[in-house]
Amino acid sequence: MTVVTGEITVQSRGNCDAIDITAQIAKNVQESGVNSGIATLFITGSTAAITTIEYEPNLVTDFTNMWDRLVPEGIPYEHNKTWGDGNGHSHVRASMLGPSLVIPFVNKRLALGTWQQVVLVDFDNRSRSRKVLVQILGE
Repeated sequence: MTVVTGEITVQSRGNCDAIDITAQIAKNVQESGVNSGIATLFITGSTAAITTIEYEPNLVTDFTNMWDRLVPEGIPYEHNKTWGDGNGHSHVRASMLGPSLVIPFVNKRLALGTWQQVVLVDFDNRSRSRKVLVQILGE
């Protein structure tokens, strides 16, 4: 069993910015020296999350609109009293989607569906530099 750990850094615009990181994950898998196994992704931060989605403009818009309906920005959040940074909604959204994702890979290829891409979603109310830990486990 081999474990290889890497990192991806991306710059986001915040405000539900969805960034396709599939190619970077695939590159990590290709360069790992591991043929088959799993890639575990973990975002270090409490206002961003990782998921899979068909990354096309209209669906990304639908995805963003869904978050505006489920966890609106313009309502009171107790967290905003703590730091005064107005990103309480960002924390709630990120916790609902989650900070991690596991993707199997075979023959150094991610086992994703034809229309399935890996996206980092930054819910914070400002632009940020985001780091994703990529841990590859397999043989």
